[in-house]
Amino acid sequence: MRIAITVDPNIPVPPTLYGGIERVVDMLVRGLVKRGHAVTLFAHPDSSTAGKLLPYGVPPHVGWRARLTELGQVGWGLWRRRGSFDLVHSFGRLRALLPVLPLRGFPKLQSYQRDQVPWRGVKTAVRLAGESIHFTACSESVCAERPRHGPHGGRWHVIYNGVEMAKYDFVPRVAADAPLAFLGRLEPFKGAHHAIAIASAVGRRLIIAGNQVPSGPTANYFARQIAPYLDGTRVTYLGPVDDARKNELLGSAAALLMPVEWEEPFGIVMAEALACGTPVIGFARGSVSEIVRDGVNGYLCRTVDDAVAAVGRLEGIDRAAVRADCEARFSDTVIVDAYENLYREMISLGARSEARR
Repeated sequence: MRIAITVDPNIPVPPTLYGGIERVVDMLVRGLVKRGHAVTLFAHPDSSTAGKLLPYGVPPHVGWRARLTELGQVGWGLWRRRGSFDLVHSFGRLRALLPVLPLRGFPKLQSYQRDQVPWRGVKTAVRLAGESIHFTACSESVCAERPRHGPHGGRWHVIYNGVEMAKYDFVPRVAADAPLAFLGRLEPFKGAHHAIAIASAVGRRLIIAGNQVPSGPTANYFARQIAPYLDGTRVTYLGPVDDARKNELLGSAAALLMPVEWEEPFGIVMAEALACGTPVIGFARGSVSEIVRDGVNGYLCRTVDDAVAAVGRLEGIDRAAVRADCEARFSDTVIVDAYENLYREMISLGARSEARR
């Protein structure tokens, strides 16, 4: 197959540190190329890809002029090359597909990795593209409102995010005093402050890693709710971590804490921890309830007190079973299989539709 994949140009593919969507795109492109497909990636100029790179973007990617220019770079780039592709798969903004939406013989797939789907835009795209456009969500929770939007809500498929299992070392057992871990962007809704409360209540060390937010309404979160508890012993902050340090951190942890205060769309860090055999203790919000199988690969909680109790039950989790469950549901092989099968289905439907016209 000849596949065009697009992603917003803010971060290179693959990302060096933070960048969940870009990480998934990199995994998918390399998996497809290994299977013999021709992949063209529209992405940040500093991206490195196994396919063909078409760089675009207007740094620093802010302001309406930059956004309109970037949308045009992708949309008209696809339109001009429409005969070169069997399908386009967008991980970026839906508006970038506008020039090719009316081409009903050209299959289009739009993927959503966020907690809120722009349903008005989805309905407009469906009116323009008809059956030639499909949508994917990275969890059931992302597209939970789909039924109430009726036939104009589009055709949806749930394909989870995943991880390259080979990048993560399975750790069959950890020390009795192994620390708990928190890894994520340091904003209130991610719940690092809850992680500190949980670790303090059970008397275990906590290692925090992730990006601070330098500006905006939550810019003082780290200084006010994290920094006062950092002592280098009981609570340690590593800063942002690359893949190697992430593998080391997650593999050596007794559990990953995910005490989120929002409807988490997926949270790739959970799959990364599971790949190491490390269970997840998370608040049952959004996709956490789908990823964490209570008592099998971690524990689902509602409150800090629930999470404190769950830490005491970690010995009941078989780390080999955690790794096996991740392999079965979130491995790169499983995820690339799912997209590849969907592409074939869409291309076949498109060919049949054209034949009827």
